[in-house]
Amino acid sequence: MNQKIFKEKYHIFEIEYKKDEIKYNTVDEIISVLTKKIENHPVISFIAVFDQYKHTSSLEGGEVNPAIKAAKNVVFCFGKELPTPEVLAVRPRSIGVCEMNDKFVVNFLEAPNDMANKTMEEFVKSLKD
Repeated sequence: MNQKIFKEKYHIFEIEYKKDEIKYNTVDEIISVLTKKIENHPVISFIAVFDQYKHTSSLEGGEVNPAIKAAKNVVFCFGKELPTPEVLAVRPRSIGVCEMNDKFVVNFLEAPNDMANKTMEEFVKSLKD
């Protein structure tokens, strides 16, 4: 799992899995596994699956890198506390799954809560088990 800064300000966690190193063959299979983990978690609430590839490619002038074959986000919320209105600005969370020619790229934006980051990292790393 790598930590990096996207566009010089967004801290993200990202991992790449070569297609032959995990048992999943599609973005949908990976999203399904992540969704089950979310639904089985005692605190996390599943919200939706968003097809970023479909959305962007359907827009007039929408541009998708030709190396990207599929791209979806599973959207959810930890939401165990609501101490201030500002918390709403950093919720909900999502994990992105992108299929490239020879690999899957799985990533998420760093959360302001260490437990949330740890849980998302565990979910993503478990894809290789």
